[in-house]
Amino acid sequence: MFEGKEALLLDMNSTFMFGEDRFEEGENFSEYYKSIGGALSSKYVNTLIRQVYEHLDKKYPTQEYRHCFPSLDEVIDVIAEIRLPDSEKEKIVETFSYHEQGEISEPYVRALKELKEQFTLSLVIDIWAPKEMWVRTFKTLGIWELFSAYSFSSDHGIVKPSPEPFEMVVDRLNLPKEKCLVIGDSIRRDLGGSQAAGIDCVLLGGAKSEQSVGSFPTLLAFQESMRLCR
Repeated sequence: MFEGKEALLLDMNSTFMFGEDRFEEGENFSEYYKSIGGALSSKYVNTLIRQVYEHLDKKYPTQEYRHCFPSLDEVIDVIAEIRLPDSEKEKIVETFSYHEQGEISEPYVRALKELKEQFTLSLVIDIWAPKEMWVRTFKTLGIWELFSAYSFSSDHGIVKPSPEPFEMVVDRLNLPKEKCLVIGDSIRRDLGGSQAAGIDCVLLGGAKSEQSVGSFPTLLAFQESMRLCR
């Protein structure tokens, strides 16, 4: 099924990172904010981050913003209504990042390292906050160096299912699309974007489509299948 594939373009959330997007009603954002020295009131911080999240969440599915998705920094300025000191704005961004980011468990760290033995690895990731916290986490886990190319949507404001992030990564890998394989859990974003870019896609997490070239319950199951194919 995957003969001739040399590179994987990996989605992140619900692919190898889980427990992300902790923005549920009642979430106390000010707890982390205060822990990093924030000086604004807890009520203000909780309200601001909730409104920023809802603003972005409303725009995320719309085609209108697919190629011009607003930055977190811009939205904070709009929602805050007052000019925040730079130091406090940075803490708001870090707090948002902390709640947007999930966790990567050790089995997935091992799976990524083993997949690297067979494939060139790359990332096609939609996040709303700047990528710095994710990069630090990847470095701490010893996986940042596994990836030969990447696209974080917050770097350029283009979100899946636009084909452009996939095409950016393929260009950086300097490989023909026929040798690349997208791995993700979303039919609309990962499969839709990869199809628009002309790249095969494998779906994870129960997502299934006749348009994908395969489906697996988890990335761990995909990695095990690749191990057996060696």
